[in-house]
Amino acid sequence: MRDTTLPSADTRSGILQRPYLWVTIGTCALVFLAAFESLAVTTIMPVVSRELHGGDLYALAFAGPLATGVIGMVAAGNWSDRRGPAAPLYASVALFVVGLLIAGTSMSMPQLVAGRLVQGLGGGALTVALYVLVARIYPGLLHPKIFAAFSAAWVIPSLVGPFAAGVVAQVFSWHWVFLGVVGLVIPALAMIVPVLRNMASGQSLSGQSSPRQEQGDGPAQPPSPWALGRLAWASLAALAVLALNLSREVRLPGFTAAPALLALAAVAIALIAVRPLVPRGTLTARRGLPSVILVRGLAAAGFFGAEVYLPYLLIEQYRFSPTFAGLTLTFGAIAWAGASAVQGRLGTRLSHRAAVRTGSFMVLGAVLLALATAALHWPPAVVIAGWILAGGGMGLLYPRLSVMTLALSDKENEGFNSSAMSISDSLGGALALATTGIVFAAFTTTAGSFAGVFALCAVLAAAAVSVAPRVTTKTP
Repeated sequence: MRDTTLPSADTRSGILQRPYLWVTIGTCALVFLAAFESLAVTTIMPVVSRELHGGDLYALAFAGPLATGVIGMVAAGNWSDRRGPAAPLYASVALFVVGLLIAGTSMSMPQLVAGRLVQGLGGGALTVALYVLVARIYPGLLHPKIFAAFSAAWVIPSLVGPFAAGVVAQVFSWHWVFLGVVGLVIPALAMIVPVLRNMASGQSLSGQSSPRQEQGDGPAQPPSPWALGRLAWASLAALAVLALNLSREVRLPGFTAAPALLALAAVAIALIAVRPLVPRGTLTARRGLPSVILVRGLAAAGFFGAEVYLPYLLIEQYRFSPTFAGLTLTFGAIAWAGASAVQGRLGTRLSHRAAVRTGSFMVLGAVLLALATAALHWPPAVVIAGWILAGGGMGLLYPRLSVMTLALSDKENEGFNSSAMSISDSLGGALALATTGIVFAAFTTTAGSFAGVFALCAVLAAAAVSVAPRVTTKTP
């Protein structure tokens, strides 16, 4: 595999030391802002929908960005493999900003949805471009730390995002939840621009010519071709995700099974479409990189599919206020950030395989506690404590899966593999959320609905546990 260490940079440096300081701050700021926007929109969307009279498009405002994000991921991965991450990063930030401007100036719900679609396209591409940038800039020894920082940058907005968005919408206007982020994205990108320029000129972080440039790597290799077929499959997968999210709204007179059949068809199409977008053998859990990608999707499906229903459970069955119910997610977010930091500090003392297996078991245990709480009416403290366990599990396994994806990639395919990991993450969560919605509606009692949802998520988490030992090519 490719040696990711830049010889001219001191591998003993930390991610917050020279020469990595500004690029670390800039990349983490971009991750933070993308996460903040996602969480903030969840808070203000009821207000937006009511003001713009757009209740019929409420679900699409969330499903749309997720779907277009898949297309952005594939395009950015292909573009990065062809020309490096600089151009895709610029383009993804531009699309993200344009989407924010369209949504922030919306006077109708269709315009807001259009802005969200553009925003999702840029956000999906941004994720992949940043992963490829990490592969090109940071030595392999620092990958656990930078991905731990990314995890923390994604989790921390869950502590402040909903509250801050509510204050902005109440004191000013919901428009500024979108427009205010624009003014922060530009400075974050500016911190990374010098590094991108050095990469384009063949220089290392220190500003000197990279030894690889001076010594040469042999004959120049032609750039990877444009994978138009993968883009087409990504578009099909995105449409399938949209169809699955909207399947509950389908009503045909005299044909009550229409939503379920549409959902099954959408899942089948999504799985067929995703095959060319991930490494060969992913859906069959082949050892090594394919299983790394698969575990990422299964863990996301089990975790996020259950997380959405936890506040709902506490409000409906235990009469929690929304504020206190939301604290459950905050506790999980804190545990996620803490576990990410711990695994980053442990480095090679904690093997990748052990981190992934332990994290998967923790997520499964937490979902089972949620299932038992819903089915047996256990005290709410059980599910709250369990979600702290789940957050810790995700904090252990997510950064390590990112590290393994880059470690098992070559320079020619790190963009494809990074996009595959993001696609697995996105589609796993999207398919799980849409399916749990169908399961929830299928039961006649509230307790049965919650138990059904958590049972499905437990199956998904158990699948992640079963695949986790296969993330390495050799058994211990």
